[in-house]
Amino acid sequence: MFPELNNLLSITPERTEQGKLTLLCDAKTDGSFLVHHFLSFYLKANCKVCFVALVQSFSHYNIVAQKLGVSLTAARERGQLVFLEGLKSAADFFFHTQEEPHPLRFLREASAGNLQPLYQFVQDSLKPVDGGETPWKYPVLLVDNLSVLLSLGLGAVAVLDFVQYCRATVCCELKGNVVALVHDHKDAEDKENDILLNGLSHQSHLVLRAEGLATGFCKDVHGQLRILWRRSQPTARRDRSLTYQYKIQDKNVSFFAKGMSPAVL
Repeated sequence: MFPELNNLLSITPERTEQGKLTLLCDAKTDGSFLVHHFLSFYLKANCKVCFVALVQSFSHYNIVAQKLGVSLTAARERGQLVFLEGLKSAADFFFHTQEEPHPLRFLREASAGNLQPLYQFVQDSLKPVDGGETPWKYPVLLVDNLSVLLSLGLGAVAVLDFVQYCRATVCCELKGNVVALVHDHKDAEDKENDILLNGLSHQSHLVLRAEGLATGFCKDVHGQLRILWRRSQPTARRDRSLTYQYKIQDKNVSFFAKGMSPAVL
């Protein structure tokens, strides 16, 4: 995890909020560093994590996590991490006979639109065993990323329904958190992705939006991060937002006010 980002969000592994949906969004840049942050953050917070990884392999996430002081292999072995490797699972699903229901069963269906098997996988992974005490604080669902589901033929409404069911189970019933990444294809005129992004933005308690610089590439400033806190109380007059620029380093990400990069000063 990145300590500076924790400071901006006013959270620590020992002090976190529960029952929240966090939306990660990237536009004209790679926002995967936010996924790596929350993955390592919740594992260090001793939470039970179900990670639906549709973009990269387990080894990729594990290499990055080790730089952040977390071993995904050890977390999976002790039962803290349930990892769905989308790339490998899809290949196994297509080329091998599956006797049990598969989380990615929608890939074979003529009319893709049913994410119930994937939701069932999440539910089974995070629900505590009946009558047994869990050593974990609370459950967390992490998805990287939901835009891939649209590319696989699903509609935005089906993905929004999936998130809604996950929120009802993880956030409301189990008092855990949901974190999901979505790409923003503004220039592509992707109507389905716009519906998904707008729908999740209205549901989220916290939105982190990574954006590329309008001026183009810069070796000392890699982009800017907009942080939007939705109103948590009906009495609050409006949402609160802050914008910072950032630079990604090998094992850390540094944040600073716009125009206050150490390279500029």
